[in-house]
Amino acid sequence: MYFLPMTKLEEIKKSIVELSWEELKAFTVWFEALQGDLWDQQIEADAKAGRLDKLAEQALAEIRAGRIRPL
Repeated sequence: MYFLPMTKLEEIKKSIVELSWEELKAFTVWFEALQGDLWDQQIEADAKAGRLDKLAEQALAEIRAGRIRPL
């Protein structure tokens, strides 16, 4: 019988399942912070590359046309 080695993702999943409740809570806090940092980096890269310019112009056009209400 031949066994394929676990992928990195499978190893990570196996390790997460084996965490204690306290370790899982700490991991969750860390992972959510990581996701936030990665999201911020992506938004910054998109802004620098001009990929958000069209959306910004659309929003400004809505404001100039008076179609935006203050929150």
